[in-house]
Amino acid sequence: MTLTRIFRTMVAAFALAATTATTTHAQCTAPNTAFQAGEKLTYKLKFNWKFVWVNVGSAQFSISNTTYQGKPCYKTDLITRGNKTADKLFTMRDTLVSITSKELTPLYYRKGAKEGSRYTVCEAWYSYPGGKPHVKQRFKNHRDEIKTMEESSAQCFYDMVSMMLRARSFDATDYKVGDKIKFPMVDNGKVKEETLIYRGKKTFKMEDSKTKYRCLVFSFVEYKGSKEKEVVTFYITDDKNHLPVRLDMYLRFGSAKAFMTSATGVRNPQTSIISEK
Repeated sequence: MTLTRIFRTMVAAFALAATTATTTHAQCTAPNTAFQAGEKLTYKLKFNWKFVWVNVGSAQFSISNTTYQGKPCYKTDLITRGNKTADKLFTMRDTLVSITSKELTPLYYRKGAKEGSRYTVCEAWYSYPGGKPHVKQRFKNHRDEIKTMEESSAQCFYDMVSMMLRARSFDATDYKVGDKIKFPMVDNGKVKEETLIYRGKKTFKMEDSKTKYRCLVFSFVEYKGSKEKEVVTFYITDDKNHLPVRLDMYLRFGSAKAFMTSATGVRNPQTSIISEK
């Protein structure tokens, strides 16, 4: 599992109420109650190496104002980086950019991923001719081979970042333990489907701090035939911000954890915090 895929699982956590089909451009808009321009979240990534937890990388998620096609928009960046320790084993340099309207309508997406010696680029352009969602994708693989695709649908198209922005404003009151969510997402020239399970609520203490968060807990799972395998367990603040604060990852070659280390420019009071250092 790469850093990009790790953070892609965060997005699925917000998607429980986001799977209803939409049919017009207007329905691809959504209210924003969770974030504002200027928000910046940072994370550290740790890997269990021979029973010792080692820092191997970091990630930064930031939102700013921009102009696209002559209109004011949000620009969101997600940058993940492996450190020198990780580089000795596997290079990780991923940069994601998403542009949405102020009403959270997806307009443009780009993901550049350097993983090991391979570098790939995925781009998506969203349009709404006649009010019908349409996406055009361009994917360049590590051999510089280019694949393009276009697709229209009655449903709105989202990438991992634009869906996170939209779904952060959803109300989690009606979530039920054990609910399974099938979630379609634009990525690497395809529309993929992910599976997520809601596990309930839990309070946990942040590493290296006395800060405690009240969270919603989710599991990202994969299937091989009928066999279910848990890939990531992650924690999202149970407040209006819906911030991803912790991920526990179960990899083929070990386990890893990601912790939020700072959050600035947050729109709403962080009422999920129980105690602070």
